[in-house]
Amino acid sequence: MYAVTDTDELRGSTAWTRRVATPLRAFLRTEAGSAGVLLAAIVVAMVWANVADGSYERFWHTDLSIHLGDMSVELTLREWINSGLMTLFFLIVGLEARREFDLGDLRDRRRFILPAAAGITGMILPVSIFLAVNHGGPGTAGWGVAMSTDTALALGLLALVGKRVPDQARLFLVTVSVVDDLVALIVIAVAYTDEIKPMPLVVAIVLFAATLVMARLKVRTGYAYVPFGIAIWGAMLASGIDPVVSGLALGLTAAAYTPARGALEEASNVFRSFREQPTAELARFARVSLVQTLSPNDRLQRTYQGWSSYLIVPLFGIANAGIAIDAQFLRRAITSPVTIGVFLAYVLGKPIAVTGVSALITWLSRGRIRPAVGWASVLGTGTIAGIGFTVSFLIAALAFEGPLLAEAKLGVLAAAVVASVLTWTEFRITFMLPKAKRAVALLGDTDQLTDLIPEVDEERDHVRGPSDASVTLVEYGDFQCPYCGRAEPIVREVLTDNDLRFVWRNLPLTDVHPQAQMAAQAAEAAACQDKFWEMHDLLLAHQDKLRIMDLLRYAQELGLDEEKFHADMMAAGDAGRVVEDVESADLSGVSGTPTFFINGQRHYGAYDVHTLKEAIRLARVRAKIAARRR
Repeated sequence: MYAVTDTDELRGSTAWTRRVATPLRAFLRTEAGSAGVLLAAIVVAMVWANVADGSYERFWHTDLSIHLGDMSVELTLREWINSGLMTLFFLIVGLEARREFDLGDLRDRRRFILPAAAGITGMILPVSIFLAVNHGGPGTAGWGVAMSTDTALALGLLALVGKRVPDQARLFLVTVSVVDDLVALIVIAVAYTDEIKPMPLVVAIVLFAATLVMARLKVRTGYAYVPFGIAIWGAMLASGIDPVVSGLALGLTAAAYTPARGALEEASNVFRSFREQPTAELARFARVSLVQTLSPNDRLQRTYQGWSSYLIVPLFGIANAGIAIDAQFLRRAITSPVTIGVFLAYVLGKPIAVTGVSALITWLSRGRIRPAVGWASVLGTGTIAGIGFTVSFLIAALAFEGPLLAEAKLGVLAAAVVASVLTWTEFRITFMLPKAKRAVALLGDTDQLTDLIPEVDEERDHVRGPSDASVTLVEYGDFQCPYCGRAEPIVREVLTDNDLRFVWRNLPLTDVHPQAQMAAQAAEAAACQDKFWEMHDLLLAHQDKLRIMDLLRYAQELGLDEEKFHADMMAAGDAGRVVEDVESADLSGVSGTPTFFINGQRHYGAYDVHTLKEAIRLARVRAKIAARRR
């Protein structure tokens, strides 16, 4: 069913695992990789602005208009990027936020309270610092420049300066950043719009409501939404409000979910029909059925994320980061209230606000609401949040022009450099702590959300390893699945760990593996004679020989009572552990194999030896922290 490449074999991951890879990790990998491209774009813009004798500004002020009958859109190249292409960037931000609410830690809404409060405070305090420095001066109008963290650049630089920073710290940063992106776009719409025309705004709201209705009616083809998205963008532009707001709004409405097992079975049935009768109509139907098993959020993110990270944001950097710098400008800028205000707002305001409000809420709630990470990670999030770029430059372009605009940009860029250095220093010091203290400082002692339902029960589950192990690895597997076969030697190597308990739960994918159900029943029949693991090993070692006669031969090899084995195997088809395992897979959101859970949390992505061992190591650290707390 899946196309397998050499890369798949080396990574030990399937096309399935990549499709359902945790939203946060996929997002982080892309943003971290694009950080270097963005930094290169900023350097290009700076060089261009300083060596090309004014051609930088002339080029980006080139007019580009589109006429359609009596309607026309007339913008400069820079405006097309800032108000046009950047809409897709904010669409990705909205999609990522919605994914974390639907699939990530933020599905527990209480975990949103603290980072949301930190995000809002992390805007109010920097703005207050900026206004205090610029009180009564011409720079006051640019107060919005000092409030928004650049999610993409901050995540990328965090990956560079804190390579061993836990994913939860990055999640905390994402949440804080999404909150201030949302508020910043509201600020753009309200405070930095000269005149709002009500009729186009009403049209945009009506069109947006129509997209919600379409989503409610489960209109899944993306092409149906494209005209609405373009129309909403045009209506917002005509209303006088920067249309990038529409991207974030549309992203937040796109639901995220893992493909349902029923939908996948239906898609595989359609593919089987195409295999039997390969017509163009069935090919189209099969393709649509496969694509529609994925959530709208997943499809949109995979369509636009690469374009956003590697083209749109770097283009934005080239179009906006260029500052003509000479000695006279530097003498003026380093004493300018605008430059100083922006710099202090980001370098001091962000970390003080993020860390301070997190500590205050933890104290006021007596620990009931606290960061999902350690305090070193909270502080590192606060310092790296001092990187502003996209929204800051957007607001700067709306608030200023001429020298003030250049001074504001310089303040943002200088703050980004210092914020990166502070973050590197803070994590460098943290990693010098003793192991136990370092673990708590980075990970914290908050209980982790449990994805596995029900939890492991040694009275019913098949368990391999010590019952008192600090880490439990659960695999939902299919004896005929080739990927489970490839995972078996990896699991065996991991099981050399004496502090690891392994559990197998059955998930036969009968729509693609016709012999998987009977193989699972055979394993359960062998379990009735205390030979489950011996049968488990035989089945995975002979995945191409799982017919009834093969299963009976394996029973004979293991010295089982063959009549009882056959009777138990047939009885296991209607009830028993296989059915219970499949039900637990549905409750745990599992649709493909192999799927792993480590101490109750779902493991996403690759399952090669290195990745699994690292995930197990991290789970063991968390278990020790929890044990000390108790």
